[in-house]
Formats: sequence, C-alpha cells, structure tokens
Amino acid sequence: MAANALAIAQRDLELGEGLVDEEIAPYSTSDQIVFGGSNIQVDWASGDYRVNDHFGIRAGKVKTVWGLFNDSQDIDAVFLWILLPQGSYSIDHKSFYLAHVGGDVYGDFPLGKRAGTFHYDAYAGQATIDLNDGYIKTFAELGLVFTNSLGGKTYGGDLQWETPLRGLAIGSSGNMQTGDGTAPAGSFHSPAFLVPSNYAKFSRGKLYLAAEYDRIPINATLTIGSAVIPFVADGRSWFVMGSYRLRNNVQVGSYYSHYVNKSADTTQPANYSKDWVVSARYDFNPYFYAKIEGHFLHGTALGYYNSTNPNGLAPNSNMLAAKIGFSF
Repeated sequence: MAANALAIAQRDLELGEGLVDEEIAPYSTSDQIVFGGSNIQVDWASGDYRVNDHFGIRAGKVKTVWGLFNDSQDIDAVFLWILLPQGSYSIDHKSFYLAHVGGDVYGDFPLGKRAGTFHYDAYAGQATIDLNDGYIKTFAELGLVFTNSLGGKTYGGDLQWETPLRGLAIGSSGNMQTGDGTAPAGSFHSPAFLVPSNYAKFSRGKLYLAAEYDRIPINATLTIGSAVIPFVADGRSWFVMGSYRLRNNVQVGSYYSHYVNKSADTTQPANYSKDWVVSARYDFNPYFYAKIEGHFLHGTALGYYNSTNPNGLAPNSNMLAAKIGFSF
C-alpha cells in the first residue's frame, strides 16, 4: 500500500443556522461560522428576500450555485460521502469556490405538468482565496509566499430543469472567475476564465443516481522578482455516482471520479486522478451519524503537495476514511 500524504483540511467545529418565518414576511437570514483552533471564519452569511415564486434576491457572503453540490458541499450531514468527487469539489480549494461576497437573483418557472419546472440562479460578486487554500500552498512551493488573501471578481449562473419524469433533473452552470494578489516577493494574476458544469441527477425512493462533467481552464501568471512563471492548467473532470438506502438509517453507495489536466502529458500520474470510492453511512438517530469510506486512487494530480511528500509520490494509493458527525 502506498503512503502518499493527502492534504485534507478538516475544520474543528462548524455551526450554522437559518432563520425563516414565511408567514410573517418572505425574509430569511442564514450563516455558518467556523471555529478552527484560535481562528474564527465566516464561511457564508446572507439575507434573502423572495418577492414571489419567480423572483428572489440574496445578498451578503452568498453560497455560489454551481454544479450539483457546490453550494451544499460544506453540509456534511446531507451526504453519504465523506469526500465528494475531488476533481469537481476539491476540499483544499473549497474556500475559493464555496461562496462570494455579492448578490444573487433566483426563481422558478413552472412549465406545466407535462414540461416540468425551470430553476434559475444568477450572481455577481467577489471571491476570495484564503490563506488555508491549496492554491496558496502551491504558490508557496513555487516560491511565492502570500501573507494576505487574494481573489477577484466572479459572476455566473445556473439553470436546472426539473423534468416531467419524477425525480430526474438536468442542469448547466457557468462561473466566470478572475484572480489577483500581491505577496512580499511578487504577485499573481489570472485573467477571467469560464468554469462550466453540466450535470444530471435522479432520485426516487431509496435510489439516487448522479453524473457531472466540469472544466477548469486556468491561464495565470506568477511574477517573482523579474521572473514570470506560467501557471496553466486545463482540468477536465467527470464523475458518476449511485447510492441506495438499505434501511431508513443505513445507506451505501459508490462513485468513480476522473480528472485529467489536458494542458500537460496526461500519461503521467501527476496530471491525472482516477478515484474509485465505496461508502456507507449509519444514522444512530436524527442527530448523530457515522460514515466509513474507501478510496482506490490512481494518479497524484489532486490533493498532493511536495512539501508534505518530500520523498516523492507513489503513482497509486489507497485511503480509508471514517467520520462521526452530528447536526442540530
């Protein structure tokens, strides 16, 4: 068995709350505060006003609606999985993609019983790469150490069709990102790039199926003194997953996640990641649950850093993860 060190950052404690009273007024507020050691960080905090079923507004540090799971990836209690497919929802880049400071407009358009319903969300704001993000670690390994967060403007949207076939939904998202930052020894600049996502899901009874295809094309530069270093990647990722609830409190499932960096030699392990996953979850009661998950990894493109693997990386590795959680 290989002994690669995979970088997985787990928060010490997360608290979230939502306050809604539809009978009094169509307002709501929600937030999540993260306590990690001596640091306190707000993952998201927003206010919401829904005019009617067709139009609503959110503002604050708002979760970014993209793909199947981006705006719910931090809510562990709703998932069977300990880790979502890392080619699409990388845990070490969660701070950048999870939320933006700005605003959204959203709503639903029913098309009738024979045509389903369209759900839309459009947003604009500012996204931030905090100092715990994996990009910061990568930049440091290239020689550029940031002491302040960096980020840039973001805008985009999501359109999802809830089809007439009960349980089937199909959607597409697009997220435009820019990034800039200054460090003591240099700077980072990324012009705007589009991150598209196309997905489908089916949920009926005890069965859940989903699939997604994403692309993250980055063409950025690092400037260190007089040296200009290209920071280029053309990430293509897709996954298929399925789960089944054996009992009300027992769920099992599996997924396959596939990632390649098309801007590099895709035959090299450093430029691909192929992950077979099996997972199980047991709910002790409505508040406490336990998960166990096995990963069979081929390639080292995602989640591995030279600083935590000074002796180099094995091309293949296995990982067993277990977790106990609670929600209230």
